[in-house]
Amino acid sequence: MSGMAEIAPAAPETPLQRFVRDFTSNRLAVGALVVVLLIALAAIFAPWITPQNPYDLAQLDIMDGRLPPGASSAAGMTYWLGTDDQGRDMLSGIIYGLRISLIVGIGSALIAGVVGSTLGLVAAYAGGRVETAIMRLVDLQLSFPAILVALMILAFLGKGIGNVMIALVLVEWARYARTARGAALVERRREYIEAAECLALPRWRVLFRHLLPNCLPPLIVIGTIQIARAITLEATLSFLGLGVPITEPSLGLLIANGYQYMLSGQYWISFYPGLALLLTIMAINLVGDQLRDVLNPRQQR
Repeated sequence: MSGMAEIAPAAPETPLQRFVRDFTSNRLAVGALVVVLLIALAAIFAPWITPQNPYDLAQLDIMDGRLPPGASSAAGMTYWLGTDDQGRDMLSGIIYGLRISLIVGIGSALIAGVVGSTLGLVAAYAGGRVETAIMRLVDLQLSFPAILVALMILAFLGKGIGNVMIALVLVEWARYARTARGAALVERRREYIEAAECLALPRWRVLFRHLLPNCLPPLIVIGTIQIARAITLEATLSFLGLGVPITEPSLGLLIANGYQYMLSGQYWISFYPGLALLLTIMAINLVGDQLRDVLNPRQQR
């Protein structure tokens, strides 16, 4: 009828809108993403939200050592999660420890991703002896346990956040290389790559301007998983005494400090840092699983 207003057709859904819709369809993944964001914000603003700076020895009192959760010091400060053997507030130590864990995890994952993805793309695009050499190196790297290689590297380099990141990059780059090569081999013979080669574009431009963007989805997924893996490895190395120094306690070092007191009933020194580590790794892994399902619909469960 002429008197009725015409109904406008619905606007097509953009890729970003589709991604948001698919990701938010899993409430557990959305909750995990909120947890990850809260942990990241707490780590960023740690100096302003924590009651104590656990790195400042002037703020520590050995007389407040191993106080139970909810206890108060002589100065009137309440330790909601208790203190460790150095009189360090566990809540402050956990938040600062999360900061170190995220710096090491995200930093090493990004550097390893750049190195591994570049080598994987070069192997898939060049082929021949170059591909064989790179992939034999990848196979050699993946044939050894990551924790064993990291222990050997840190035994040579020594403790420190920078050395831990170097060790994690050296043990994690191969996973990115294998993933990037597998994704690039699928895209290698597509029409847009052949068109770029026919135009005689530089190889670096074909690799990073045309091939890399179409290989990003699996790399993003494995990058998310590798962040959680790097956090776990850092905590293990620190627990064994080869990670970060004692003046900058990470979650693994906090767990190690309280391990000897577990049998005496002072559980909180190891329990709460362990719980924070478990929650962080689980949240990141849940986000990574949902990203895998969204970016690769064939793997949806």
